[in-house]
Amino acid sequence: MAEPETQQRPLIVGNDSKVEEPYPVKLKGSVTKGFGRGGKDLGIPTGKAVIFIVETLNPTTTKTSANLPEDVSQYAGQFIETGILYGWASISDSSTVYPMVMSFGWNPFYKNEKRSAEVHIIHKFDHDFYGQELRVIVAGYIRAEKNYTSLDALIIDINFDIKVAHNSLLRKPYNDLQYDSFLQPK
Repeated sequence: MAEPETQQRPLIVGNDSKVEEPYPVKLKGSVTKGFGRGGKDLGIPTGKAVIFIVETLNPTTTKTSANLPEDVSQYAGQFIETGILYGWASISDSSTVYPMVMSFGWNPFYKNEKRSAEVHIIHKFDHDFYGQELRVIVAGYIRAEKNYTSLDALIIDINFDIKVAHNSLLRKPYNDLQYDSFLQPK
């Protein structure tokens, strides 16, 4: 069981001069209803579903153009480690791009039985996006998943992860990813 280690963690992650492999990883799919714990348990404002579970994705990466499987956990697991990641996201027919953090894995505190991708768009919305397309570019890795001793410890780390994502995305190679055509509606 883990306690938050925010004082020992860096406020910026990743290489300053370039996005490191295997990133960027590009994912898209329909937003589905999550576990309902983002706003209720975690106290993270969700604007009626800013934390999404993205289950049916057709991911693409900079490494392949083959027909890709729909299961993000199986496919994305070939390219990225489980843990907390950061990057950019856009929704449906909007050209607005937002910073995001993503939990990719089993979320040990909640004892998930299957690997999932939960995207937290760092923006307050007044509506949800169920059934709409979510496009994500994962720019880098923040930290490994942990099994926390308390809900408060988990919340502290989530809020620190959001700070790390903001700081890390300010650097030019990471900031430039928000302009990738992948994030624009088709």
